[in-house]
Amino acid sequence: MSRQPNAIDFWRGFALITIFINHIPGISFEYFTHRNFSISDSADLFVFLAGWALRLSVGPPYDPTPTGIVLSRLGGRAIKIYAAQLLISCIAIAMIAMAATAFENPLLLEWHNAAAIFYDPVNAHVGLVLLTYQLGYFDILPLYVVLMIAAPLIVLLYRLSPALLFGLSFTIYICALVFEIALKSWPTSGNWFFNPLAWQFVFVLGFLLAGGEGLGGWARRHARALTIGAAPLVLLGALMMQFSWWPDPTAVPQPVLLFIAEKTNMTPLRLIQFLALVAVFSAAYPHIARLVPVLAQFFSKLGRNSLNVFCVGSLLSLGGQILRFVYERSLAIDTLILIVGIALLGLTAWITEWRGSTQSASAARSLAYRG
Repeated sequence: MSRQPNAIDFWRGFALITIFINHIPGISFEYFTHRNFSISDSADLFVFLAGWALRLSVGPPYDPTPTGIVLSRLGGRAIKIYAAQLLISCIAIAMIAMAATAFENPLLLEWHNAAAIFYDPVNAHVGLVLLTYQLGYFDILPLYVVLMIAAPLIVLLYRLSPALLFGLSFTIYICALVFEIALKSWPTSGNWFFNPLAWQFVFVLGFLLAGGEGLGGWARRHARALTIGAAPLVLLGALMMQFSWWPDPTAVPQPVLLFIAEKTNMTPLRLIQFLALVAVFSAAYPHIARLVPVLAQFFSKLGRNSLNVFCVGSLLSLGGQILRFVYERSLAIDTLILIVGIALLGLTAWITEWRGSTQSASAARSLAYRG
């Protein structure tokens, strides 16, 4: 039986919807997503909640579940996400190739960093397997794979000492920014769009804040004060977005990444604003569930099945981009993309839960028969 609607699943569903919209550049509805009023966006929320969900799945430091069982579950999750990344990347490449062929436009083969797969296929395929070659808009799951590979170490450190986990994660984060350490892309030039050495700190913060002890317990005890203190930061972030009040990278002190707002390295300016956003809206879900229960249930259903919904949403976003390329851009086309896309995301979540309930029922019947 699926979980009841809850705040974590709801906000994950919210993130999935906004990621789907924002991955279609120029669509009319992207101007209504919160990234236009916030330095951070749904990617931050997605990674933060992934860490939160990991903490709920492994229990408190004194959880009696044997460490070996916990680690095997995490390893299986990492493999599943890795397989999903390879699958959707291959489908996306096929979609780009078909569009280029159907519309006789070879320039489409260069969309979203795809040129290497067509003009340097040997190295590009190796890069796909190694995760060092990533298509644009298909680059968040590689980060997730790295985080889940690191998850066993995170859990072990947490069981040993939550303070040690926080200190080590923060140290890695600061070193990545100060010394500009990043994972390199290959065979294309540049670095990963999401630097795992920086983004792991968001993941770990979600992990630690999910608990009722330590950092999470402190945040709960001071929730009111944190909300009041965070509100001006949220307002300041909205003003910065609206009026482009960005620090000049050439005028700030060294190291530059400590003083600018940048997504790739999850710089402190972005991170602080995101945490303020979490503090302000953390108590909103009960009110949303009471006022618009249908929305709460729908978003929660998406969030409960986040991996499948994310994969389908990524491909739907690419399909929406192709559709907007073929037809003259209009509000009608954008509305069609939005309605059909959200409907298919909902269908994906429903099918996933239906398959899960069917398999559970089959397993129960099999056990009853053996008994």
